[in-house]
Amino acid sequence: MSKRIIALTAATFFATPAFAQDITSWVVDDSFDNVSFSVESAIIDKGLTIDSISNVGEMLERTREDVGSDITIFSEALVYSFCSASVSRAAMEADVMNIAFCPYGIFIFSTPENPDQTTVGHRFMPGDAMAPVNEMLDAIILEAIEG
Repeated sequence: MSKRIIALTAATFFATPAFAQDITSWVVDDSFDNVSFSVESAIIDKGLTIDSISNVGEMLERTREDVGSDITIFSEALVYSFCSASVSRAAMEADVMNIAFCPYGIFIFSTPENPDQTTVGHRFMPGDAMAPVNEMLDAIILEAIEG
């Protein structure tokens, strides 16, 4: 069994969902690289196209001194942005204002304090019409962290 499979299997036992305000997230005892690769693969496996990958951690570290900070927030941090034609269409047919939530994002990060733990999650979208979006995002993340 490869180290990656063992790591993802171990991650399943340690992944715990957390809910803070409008955010759903899981903390996984696995490396940032393994989790980010798994999330990217899970998005693509659903037939979705990643519109962009924002390297939030790199940007914040690069500009840290420019804004007068000496704090490194993330070891690594990415946000994957993408949409689903079918899920988005249903949400926007129900309420055109749901356009405000598209594209959808999944964030992944690790911190200097806990480099062997990775947090992965998404914004929780409000309203009944957005429930399928939340379910899709949860399913992508769970596929990624549970293998």
